[in-house]
Amino acid sequence: MTIRVLLVDDQELFREAVAIMLGRDPRIAEVATAADAHGGIAHVRGHAVDVVLMDIRMPGMDGIAATREILRLKPGVRILMLTTFDLDQYVVEAIREGASGFLTKDAAPQDLADAVVAAAAGDAAMSPRATAALLGFVREAGPSADPDAALAPLSGREREVVQALASGASNDDIARALFLSENTVKTHVKAILAKLGLADRLHVVIWAYENGVRRPGR
Repeated sequence: MTIRVLLVDDQELFREAVAIMLGRDPRIAEVATAADAHGGIAHVRGHAVDVVLMDIRMPGMDGIAATREILRLKPGVRILMLTTFDLDQYVVEAIREGASGFLTKDAAPQDLADAVVAAAAGDAAMSPRATAALLGFVREAGPSADPDAALAPLSGREREVVQALASGASNDDIARALFLSENTVKTHVKAILAKLGLADRLHVVIWAYENGVRRPGR
C-alpha cells in the first residue's frame, strides 16, 4: 500500500517533527505539510492525498471547515483530526462532517503511524473509550429519522450486518454470528457503505443511532 499523507497544523515544530517521524515509516510513501487550512485545501486540490492529519483548532479557517471542504473536493480522502484535548464537541462535529477519527497530539509516534495506516485501509481511528464517548453525544440527540425508511436501501442480510456493526462487532464476530465467511462480510460492509454514502464502520454506527436503527440498551 502506498500511503500519501498531508499534515495540516499551524505549529511549525510539531508539524516538522511529525512529518519526520511519519516519513521514517516504510508503510508511508510521502508526507506533505501545510501551515493552515487554506494551504491544506490547496494541496489536496492539486495533489494525490490518501490521509490528512488535520489540526482541529487553527487561526482563520478551523479544521472542521477544512474537513468539510476537502471532502467536498475529494470524498475519498481520509481525515484524522488532531487535538490537544480528549474527545469534545469540536471533534464530534468534525466526525459528523466525515472525519474518520481523531488523535490527541501527545499520541505515541507508533500509534500515530498505525492510525494513518488504518485510516488508509478504510478503518476508523478511535479508541474504544473515545468511540463510546462519541456515541454518548449521538445518543443524547436522539434518533432523527424513521428506521424503516433509513434501512430501505439495504437487503435483509445487509440490515443484519448493520445491526452487528452498530453493536461494535468485528468482521470475524459478524461472520461467526451470521454463518458467513469473513470475505462475504467484507463484501456486505462495502455494499452498505456505498448504499448509505458513508465513509467507514464508525459512520455506520453513528448512522444507526441517529436513524433509530439501534438504540441505547439494545
